[in-house]
Formats: sequence, structure tokens, C-alpha cells
Amino acid sequence: MDDLSFLAFEPDFNSPQVIAAYDEVALWSAMFGLLLLEEVPLANVTNALDVGCGTGFPLIELAERLGDRAHVHGLDPWGGGHKRAAEKIAARGTRNVTLHEGSATSMPFAGATFDLIVSNLGVNNFDDRAAAIRECRRVAKPGATLALTTNLQGHMREFYEVFADVVRDDVEASTRLREHIEHRATIANVRELLESGGFKIARVVERESVMRFANGTALLNHYFIKLGFLDAWKKVVAGNERDVFARLRDALDDVGELRLTIPMAYVEATAA
Repeated sequence: MDDLSFLAFEPDFNSPQVIAAYDEVALWSAMFGLLLLEEVPLANVTNALDVGCGTGFPLIELAERLGDRAHVHGLDPWGGGHKRAAEKIAARGTRNVTLHEGSATSMPFAGATFDLIVSNLGVNNFDDRAAAIRECRRVAKPGATLALTTNLQGHMREFYEVFADVVRDDVEASTRLREHIEHRATIANVRELLESGGFKIARVVERESVMRFANGTALLNHYFIKLGFLDAWKKVVAGNERDVFARLRDALDDVGELRLTIPMAYVEATAA
């Protein structure tokens, strides 16, 4: 079977269907969000901010866990996600949440506003990470907590080992793949990022999870894999997608069940 229909997947991130589906395949963000909710300090919080709140997780859950003594603001430039989060807030009747549509690098808040700032996987997706962290420091009260989660280098290493073998004879694709892998966070570069932005690291919690797939065909056709990862993988082999992904799918299928390692980190810092 030569079914490579997944390569044509081009979601409209503002369509109601994609937004609804995205919200129902939150297993990726849930792994990290649950780690954040397990570790984030909840005491003495009165005004909190979730940067990159998307469709409302863990924003709404954090607000409800903090209770009415705290107010939680959610910030994201994604209009469609903002609408979905608003629907969930209304449906759940969560009273202590306010949504804001805006950029992490230019926040619509006065300085020294928040005693807790969280971001679940946001650091992975900020266009300008350093500017976003500086802006977090601007809106943080002295001594405020910044708590974020991120995946780390080594993410899905079992998949990338097979991918690297498939493109080993293509120097340009191999280089692009290596760059794609190495752009992911390490504890060292997250520490440098936060300390350069005016925060002091308080503690780091590392954990690993696993994503399992019956075979490569199942992996490459999984909705969230297509939504969250496929576009970047296609860019590695731009112009030769069909051939490479056919070989990649077959090579992964030969492995059988795939157990993909997901290294996670919770990083907590204090506004210096």
C-alpha cells in the first residue's frame, strides 16, 4: 500500500473543526501540563499568568485549583484558540479567569503585576524566546515565580535514529535533520535563557514519558503527529517528501511497535 495522504495534511488553525479536534487530542500538552500542575507552587498566589495558554490548558485547571482567592490571566496570539478557551470557561463557569489575545514579547500588562507566571511548552514555540522571558520578568513582581515545562533534546530519539538512517546519503537533509533535533531545549540552555532574562533558577524536575504506536504507519497518520510535527519533518526533506516518507514509513514499520521516549522538564525560577 502506498498511502502517503498524510503528506497533504495542511490544517487551518482557525477552523472550528481543527480547533475542536486539537482540543480533544491534548495528550501531548497534558503530559507536560500535569507535571506543571504537580510541581507549581499554589500558596500565596493572588495574580497569575499563563503565557501561551492556547485552548485553555492548563490555564483553566490552574485557575480552578487556585480557587477564587487568585485571578489567572491567559495570554495567546491564537484567535481561534482564544475562542475555544472562552467557550470552555463559560461552559465550566470558571469565574477567576481573564483571556487576552496578544504576544509573549509585548504583553498588555503593567510591570510587576504577577506573583506567578506559568508556560506549558511555550518556550518551545516563542518566536523570540529571549524577548519573551524578558517580558515575563517585566510583568513579574519582585520574588515572583516563573514555572515552565519543556521537552528536551532526546525527544523521540527512537524515531529520529530511523529518520537519520533513511536520509544518511543526503548531506543537506542530514544537516537539516541534525539542526532540527538540536534546536530543542537542554537544561543548560534553559538555565542560560532564564538567568539572562532576570530570573534565578530555584529547581528543576526531569521526567520521561513514552508514546507508543503499533508501527510507523500508525505514527505518521496519527492526528496530533500530523498537526504538531509533520510540517517540520517535511521541511527536512523539502522537494523529496514522497520518496523519503515512503522509505521512512517502511523502515519504521519494520521496527514493529514504536516506543518513543519523551524527556520532560519542569523548571522553576524566581524573579531576581
